[in-house]
Amino acid sequence: MKRILVTGGAGFLGSHLCERLLNEGNEVICLDNYFTGSKGNIEHLMDHHYFELVRHDITNPFMAEVDEIYNFACPASPVHYQYNPIKTTKTSVMGAINMLGLAKRVKAKILQASTSEVYGDPTIHPQPESYWGNVNPIGLRSCYDEGKRCAETLFMDYHKENKVKIKIIRIFNTYGPRMHPQDGRVVSNFIVQALKGEDITIFGDGMQTRSFQYVDDLIEATVRMMHTPDNFIGPVNVGNPKEFTMLQLANEVIDITGSKSKITYLPLPQDDPMQRQPDISLARNELSGWEPKINLREGLKSTISYFEELLSR
Repeated sequence: MKRILVTGGAGFLGSHLCERLLNEGNEVICLDNYFTGSKGNIEHLMDHHYFELVRHDITNPFMAEVDEIYNFACPASPVHYQYNPIKTTKTSVMGAINMLGLAKRVKAKILQASTSEVYGDPTIHPQPESYWGNVNPIGLRSCYDEGKRCAETLFMDYHKENKVKIKIIRIFNTYGPRMHPQDGRVVSNFIVQALKGEDITIFGDGMQTRSFQYVDDLIEATVRMMHTPDNFIGPVNVGNPKEFTMLQLANEVIDITGSKSKITYLPLPQDDPMQRQPDISLARNELSGWEPKINLREGLKSTISYFEELLSR
């Protein structure tokens, strides 16, 4: 049995990760300050004998004896990370320093949940891990983009200087149950609007693309990454290489929900990428043949069912 720390463990992704780690027989410490996380996401885990919940902000140091750390703490949707951009940067940078310091002291292996946003508005398509990105360092999204880029730098330097065992994954658009209904992300926006019979709002002409991966596929890749040999550190793209336009997504949501919603168009936000698609060749090679298994329609049905129940409460 391992003792594992999950920062951001009450969030959308973190809660699924906690659940998976507990199911594998581990002891899990869930750390969260509830800025975007929710006790409701981990309520079903509270009575588990090996689950411990701690309210804590990782911009402050945390002490615990653990074997592994999954660093998932950071607001990840534009509406949340732009609400307090300084705090967002501090969470990425100071949080990384504090968690890496902990990993160094107790000799724990640590995985950083980085993001496809490190690529910015890419000029290379699809994006391989070798691509350095096209990021605006002073734009509205910079607090998140540059914070995550800096965190990757810190992870690499702690590894080089202090021999900390690190892993880095770059997460592409992920969706599924327990998404925050007001997180401003396209999947949750479209589903909530469709279920309420409101107009579905598309920014731009709807031809910009994203690659949508269901949360279970992400968690599988994350756990596999932690279990790779110590000499493989990443970064590794984790996402679905199949692209969909915003218009295709909107029409799929309308079809599944049977909604009468109409599609309306609004101006494109600043620095919003026109294309986002991962090259997952490295993940396939290094993560035991991993690739996404759940198709968009199947994943949307599960996610819509979750939101239907949530909105009916």
